[in-house]
Amino acid sequence: MNSPALALFDLDGTLIDSETGIIASIEYALAELGAEIPPRAELRKWIGPPLRATFPLALGDDAERIERAVALYRERFSAIGWREHVVYPGIAEAVAAIARSGVRLAVVTSKPDLYAGRIVASLPFGAHFEHVYAVTVGSAHSEKAAMIARALDEFGIAPEFATMIGDRHFDVEGALANRVRAIGAGWGFGDREELIAAGAHAVAASPHELPALLARAHAHAMSG
Repeated sequence: MNSPALALFDLDGTLIDSETGIIASIEYALAELGAEIPPRAELRKWIGPPLRATFPLALGDDAERIERAVALYRERFSAIGWREHVVYPGIAEAVAAIARSGVRLAVVTSKPDLYAGRIVASLPFGAHFEHVYAVTVGSAHSEKAAMIARALDEFGIAPEFATMIGDRHFDVEGALANRVRAIGAGWGFGDREELIAAGAHAVAASPHELPALLARAHAHAMSG
C-alpha cells in the first residue's frame, strides 16, 4: 500500500458471537431484581447498545433499579460472561490477511473498557489490533463516533483511508459522522437491511469478503 490505511472493527457481532454471555448476564440481572425477562429473541436486540439504554425496556425509568441491573450484569459478566463467546468462522483468517496487506487494525466497541481489552487480548488473533477503544464504565452512550474520531487522531490517518466494520447501525452511523467508509458485517446481530438503511457503503456476507472489500476501498481512496 502506498498510503497508510486503518481498519476499525466492532467486537460483539463482528469479531465474536457473544450472545451466550451477554444474554445470560442480562437474564441474571433481571431475575435478581424479580423483573419479567423478555423472550430471547427480544434480548438479542439488546446486544450492541449500552446497558443503560436497554434495561429501561424491561425496568422502566427507575434510575436506581437500572443502575442495580447494570451492576448485577457486570457481576456475572466479569466472572463468567466475558469468556462465553465463540469466534466467527473465517474472521481470524480475514484479520490476518488484512494485517499482512499493511492495514493497521484497532477495535472500536461499545463494550466497557472494564473487559473489552481482556476479551481482545484473549483472542488467538488479538495481537493484530494495536489499540482497543471502549467506553468508560459510567457511560450511558456507546460514543462510537467519538471513539472513531479519537482513533483517526491517534493513528494520524485521514478519514478517507479508514474503514469501520460492524454489524449494527451504530457502527455505520459512527463511521459516517467521521466521513469514514462503513462496511457492514452481515453475519452479526444486525441484518443487511439495517446496515444498508444506515448508509453502509457495502455489506460483507461473510468475513472472507473483507480483505477484498478493504482493498477496493483503499484503491478508491487513493484514486480520489
